[in-house]
Amino acid sequence: MPDPEPKIRLDKWLWQARFVKSRSLASKLIKGGHVRVNGVKVSKASTPITPDDVLTFPQAREVRVVQLLAIGKRRGPAPEAQTLYLDLTPIKETPVDGGHDVANNDRKGRPTKRDRRLLDRWRGFD
Repeated sequence: MPDPEPKIRLDKWLWQARFVKSRSLASKLIKGGHVRVNGVKVSKASTPITPDDVLTFPQAREVRVVQLLAIGKRRGPAPEAQTLYLDLTPIKETPVDGGHDVANNDRKGRPTKRDRRLLDRWRGFD
């Protein structure tokens, strides 16, 4: 008799793969209806997932799309956790002007005259 396909709870896998800090946070994310498994919204933390399933969920300010490659045995260090999935999240490009990143200005306070010119050029107000 062949071995059944390995399964794991969705909340436990999100925690093991280090996408959330705790299983309770994973559970809240799932119960809020923010996670999709193979394109279908799920609302139960106990939803079983298997390798080759595709998960879509928000993380920070972006939407993550990952394909399960393996089911972990434990919550290990980050390099070990990264072997559990393949990241399919599309890479967003930010506009860069002359080596100065206009979209992610890390300066504090009021923009300088140069920053205002760059922002105007970026917005199309030349």
